[in-house]
Amino acid sequence: MKPALTAVTLGVGDLKRSLAFYRDGLRWPTSSKEEDGIAFFQLTNGVVLALYPRDSLAKDAMTSAPPGGSGFPGFTLAHNVGSEKEVDAVFADLKALGARVVKEPEKAFWGGYSGYFADPDGFLWEVVHNPTWRLDEHGVVVLG
Repeated sequence: MKPALTAVTLGVGDLKRSLAFYRDGLRWPTSSKEEDGIAFFQLTNGVVLALYPRDSLAKDAMTSAPPGGSGFPGFTLAHNVGSEKEVDAVFADLKALGARVVKEPEKAFWGGYSGYFADPDGFLWEVVHNPTWRLDEHGVVVLG
């Protein structure tokens, strides 16, 4: 297996609400491959973000989903940017959108700068500037 992540599927409580947040709020274009009951976003780094009803995703994975989810899911999603100013600019947009800010941007113990927001289902996104990582011309992280 190659070291690659090609898609992330979020099990959402209300597909229409989440679609409105990502498509209309964040202004991420949906894919032309959109189907009933699922939404796809082609991210600039080649990864696909999918939104799929939580119960349907649990059924597909042959597991059960606690109603409404509970607690910390054990992972976060990250959006890397090129500077601290860019982190602040993204958070200004998020606040204008009415997104729930979980942690205001601040200097991190590891030398970077980041903050967290939650999408409508509580999935945590970190908006982060890591001064030791380089972003290429497409915004893809290049580890040294």
